[in-house]
Amino acid sequence: MRLSVPSREGRLSKWGQSRREIPMTLPLVDLSASANAGNAIDAGLSTYGFLQLANIGITSAELDEVFRASEAFFKGPAVIKQQCAYRSAAENFGYQGLLEENLDPGAPADLKETFTMRNIVANPPPRERWPSDAFREIMCRFYAHALACAHDVQRRMAVTLGLPEDHFTRLHSGQNVTLRLLHYPANAALESLVEPDPAQLGAGAHTDYGFMTLLFQHGVGGLQVLDRNNAWIDVPPRDDVVVVNSGDMLERWTNGKYKSTMHRVRAKTGDRDRLSIAIFIDPDTDALIEALPSCVSSEKPARFAPISAGAHLQARLEASHKGRFTQ
Repeated sequence: MRLSVPSREGRLSKWGQSRREIPMTLPLVDLSASANAGNAIDAGLSTYGFLQLANIGITSAELDEVFRASEAFFKGPAVIKQQCAYRSAAENFGYQGLLEENLDPGAPADLKETFTMRNIVANPPPRERWPSDAFREIMCRFYAHALACAHDVQRRMAVTLGLPEDHFTRLHSGQNVTLRLLHYPANAALESLVEPDPAQLGAGAHTDYGFMTLLFQHGVGGLQVLDRNNAWIDVPPRDDVVVVNSGDMLERWTNGKYKSTMHRVRAKTGDRDRLSIAIFIDPDTDALIEALPSCVSSEKPARFAPISAGAHLQARLEASHKGRFTQ
């Protein structure tokens, strides 16, 4: 059965595919070689809202294991996928198929499949919600390691911002930290399932919701970042680096110093599927997000009203699901 997409009469969304597209390399920071990594991270996030990190602490063997498990799941039986189905934005766990999410709520639904896993070390869902015990063990192990690496980056950022080293890490226990596997099917698979709208993307243009995101790409491109000249910049995939971007709440915390930059994933046009892994480093529910003292002055007063992390996250999640998963 083919899934239909509501017609947009050939019109593109405001972040559609009509904008100029150019190649560009994001800043690259080697955490093992730079004594000034914190300053380099500060410069990258202040200028672009995006950068690339090398030697973050995750080995290629570990990533290969997660990508193999991800590929096996997405290529696996539909009955297993439905066993793991996503149930609610509040839980934020499980499988979602094609057209089940709109990262740009004003555009057609995204051409991707996902498996989302929030807070799975401290509060894992029951065994029957997982594809297998082996899958669960791989993901929980990777989640814990990736969060530890993210905490290392957060400590460097805190010091650069004139804060105690643990300022951010103590507000990121994992309660809202989310690991997400993403699969963008290649053309041949898509054409048997959907009738794409001209404005449709693999992932609609959006900003990320929380503190920061770590994104691991795997040989197939598609990620694009919107630059200050309103041009979409391709971010070529590199297996030896992780792409890092600041989210909405980090922009609010830093009073706009670190940019929460619009980005998207192009619809697949080649003959290879795209797989990627994201871990969203989002603050605990009760964390109060308000401008840091070092980012406010008489010349630059606070731009954003204080907000709890939980309220912001739930509002954004529910908007992206258009009422499908709100319990």
